[in-house]
Amino acid sequence: MQGNEACAQGAVDAGVRFFAGYPITPSTEIAEWMAREMPVRGGKFIQMEDEMASIAAIIGASLTGVKSMTATSGPGFSLMQENIGYACMTEVPCLIVNVQRGGPSTGRPTSPSQGDVMQARWGTHGDHPSITLCPWSVQETYALTVKAVNLSEKYRTPVILLLDEVVAHLREGVEIPDPRKLKLVERPRPRGGRDQYRPFGGTVHEVPPIADFGKDFRCNFTGLVHDEVGHPSNSPAVTDRLVRRLVGKVEFNRDEIIHWEEIELEDAEIAMFAYGCSARSAVSALKSARDQGMKVGLIRPTTLWPFPEKAVDAAAARGIPLLVPEMNLGQVVHEVQRVAAGRIRVRPLSRVDGELFTPMEILSALKEGF
Repeated sequence: MQGNEACAQGAVDAGVRFFAGYPITPSTEIAEWMAREMPVRGGKFIQMEDEMASIAAIIGASLTGVKSMTATSGPGFSLMQENIGYACMTEVPCLIVNVQRGGPSTGRPTSPSQGDVMQARWGTHGDHPSITLCPWSVQETYALTVKAVNLSEKYRTPVILLLDEVVAHLREGVEIPDPRKLKLVERPRPRGGRDQYRPFGGTVHEVPPIADFGKDFRCNFTGLVHDEVGHPSNSPAVTDRLVRRLVGKVEFNRDEIIHWEEIELEDAEIAMFAYGCSARSAVSALKSARDQGMKVGLIRPTTLWPFPEKAVDAAAARGIPLLVPEMNLGQVVHEVQRVAAGRIRVRPLSRVDGELFTPMEILSALKEGF
């Protein structure tokens, strides 16, 4: 199965029944798969006129109670940022798949990149929550798509699945579980009568209930700062409480959201911090280095945002220097350096020519040392 196909399969198995999107390389196979399969599975597929309309449509569908998603690449992801901010502010669950390609602008549509990492965190303006997952294989693409849908429902927030062209177009054997046995999460629903419904209430770490449009509760959703029932407000106290809760409901649950894999890290004297397609080359370089007697390890995050600070902090506490190969001119490496706080050497390794790292390229960087 192709990575994009595994993504679409995972979304449907996770309960997604509405897809709105616009064809864009290298994510188009997701839309093609959804166009074919969604109608026969009781869902709806709509090709929109552009990416701005696409994300607006999935927000609207989600507000009626349907699990919804869209898929795009860098230029389309840029167009979606305003409505991503709206979804964050109104706490609308939805899945946004961004299959990264070379940029900026239209760049190189058929070439891989990892240049959208910071955009996934800070693309829309203001303080807002961000959950971003990043798979490195076709099998993991399926699993993380299911997880992304669950996280969006549990925390009432858009979740970004950050693929890259290599993983999206890679074909590998995949074991698809019985979807009836998947553990799926549903968004919190209101309990009690209309007078008790507070769609934007709760403490700094709570996720409030959400009712479906057209059902028994009055719903008011605005991108303006709003009080607990959704009415616009200019109150400094209301503003502070709302923004802190939007961010807090994710930050207070970092341990549940964040995951990473450690490979050969127990006795490592040097390690890599790599994600997505770059991690595939990194693990091959690790094996070659081990064969040559080098004690090399790998930290591979599957959650990029919130950033897996504990993984870097543990390596820094042990004095393990880190090499960060990524297909950009340095984005995640700055987060690694921030957490390391000068305790260890952190070295970037960049490639922006539209070609994937070779294992030998990374191995050579490891041998050069720090």
